[in-house]
Amino acid sequence: MFELSVILLIAAVALYVVGRFNSQAKWRIGSVFALLGAVLAAVVSCVHVVSAYQVGVPVAFGKVGKPWGSGIHLKSPFTTVTTFSTRPVDLNLSGKEVVEVRSSQGGVMYAELTVKWAVRPDKAVELYRLAGTEQAIQERLVFPDSREIVRNVFAQHTSEEGYTSAREKINAEIGDLIKQRLAPRGIAVTAVNLRNVKPSEQLQDQIDKKIQQQQATERATEAARTATAEAERRRIEAEGIAKANKILEQSLSDKVLMNQCIDAFREAAKENPVYTVPCGSGSGTPVIVGGKN
Repeated sequence: MFELSVILLIAAVALYVVGRFNSQAKWRIGSVFALLGAVLAAVVSCVHVVSAYQVGVPVAFGKVGKPWGSGIHLKSPFTTVTTFSTRPVDLNLSGKEVVEVRSSQGGVMYAELTVKWAVRPDKAVELYRLAGTEQAIQERLVFPDSREIVRNVFAQHTSEEGYTSAREKINAEIGDLIKQRLAPRGIAVTAVNLRNVKPSEQLQDQIDKKIQQQQATERATEAARTATAEAERRRIEAEGIAKANKILEQSLSDKVLMNQCIDAFREAAKENPVYTVPCGSGSGTPVIVGGKN
């Protein structure tokens, strides 16, 4: 805008000179409008507006000034202002930027995550000196540090933990370490989301084989447990039968057997006479037991 004001000023002078020599009013009127345009452009070039949720870093003749907050600021025409957004910016590590990691066992996996980061206004000058622009901050600071931390964290866990069982724990570790790494540089990390972890084809084959082995082991363990339970049931049943037989053997004396035999004959003879020998171990003369005996 300052360059435009200089051009308009030169044009105003030229029109004025031409109008003076030609004695024509239109040239003078043109010079007046050009002069007004030059003044307006000069005023605009001395004013800079920092939008909401932004911070500006002024630089004049190679000297970096203090950061500017949102609002209207006066500056010299030779001052340039670089702005940074203070809202969270998403760094998506996916697709071509997916992070290839290795577990503590050497298994290869591919981690996709999103890092939400923002520039701290009080550190805008330091970040300008380190990187220069918001895009450069992401490419030179956030991106490489995040990839390095992701790889280091996964290297401390097994493939199974990284792929399934410890995903939330790993996500929390990555988030904490990224925040600790970038905070001193003036970058506030608001969230880290580990969206997906995909094993390589070789690792997937190893996982499938391990699952099959675990399933086979579980089936064998269940079969052994069932066999043990059945054997225990049979043992208990056999002991119960043996105890019952022993009790029965001890309780069957000759007198008891005699009484049971007589009762049996009496029940049988209620309808028809029964021809039998006397009960007991001794011999005797056969008798006929009538239904009324």
